[in-house]
Amino acid sequence: MEENLQGLERTLGHRFTDIRLLVTAVTHSSFANEQRRETEYNERLEFLGDSVLSIVVSEYLFTSPKHLPEGDLTRVRAALVCENSCYEFAKQIGLGQYLRLGRGEENSGGRTRVSLLADAFEAVLGALYLDGGLETVRRFLLPLVKSEQAVPEDYKTRLQEIIQQNPEERLRYVVTSESGPDHNKRFVVEVHLNSNVIGTGEGHSKKAAEQQAAREALRLFGDSTEDIPL
Repeated sequence: MEENLQGLERTLGHRFTDIRLLVTAVTHSSFANEQRRETEYNERLEFLGDSVLSIVVSEYLFTSPKHLPEGDLTRVRAALVCENSCYEFAKQIGLGQYLRLGRGEENSGGRTRVSLLADAFEAVLGALYLDGGLETVRRFLLPLVKSEQAVPEDYKTRLQEIIQQNPEERLRYVVTSESGPDHNKRFVVEVHLNSNVIGTGEGHSKKAAEQQAAREALRLFGDSTEDIPL
């Protein structure tokens, strides 16, 4: 297994001292459950990687020459550390091909599943941190973060800020349809303001569909969706 991860090590820009950390990071619980002997899987590393991702992104945004105010810092960080962003990062580095999956997960398209890839990406960050420290994580992660294609706009937060100006208003997101196989789901979501539908969105995850619904709602309010600071 270690030999099979050399390509991933090159992508990460780090040669692991303890390759078992990377093996664990790409091991899903479905694989571990099928083994006759106890096998570590990536949930604990995912927990660590989530925090590592947050601190690296927060530091990057805080030291950015743009000197964004606190509200914008929070909004942009939320967009960068969400499941959909981690999924996009994972796709960019081809992480799916390295995953160790159980037979059922493999056959149902686990290598392309949004939540599974996002979780594995965070686990890889956790492994990188333990083996190489925070600077190693920065060298790998920041080029992805800075990539314009990888930065989603956080329309939900912007919409919420507008609605909060009227405390009596109630905003909620409703999934109206879900289609496709597990590895290629398609969700349709409506955003409701009180009893009125103010936006509809589609996406491969609920979060992505919610973002698109919020974007449509912002246009209804006459709020520009093109100048969210990134």
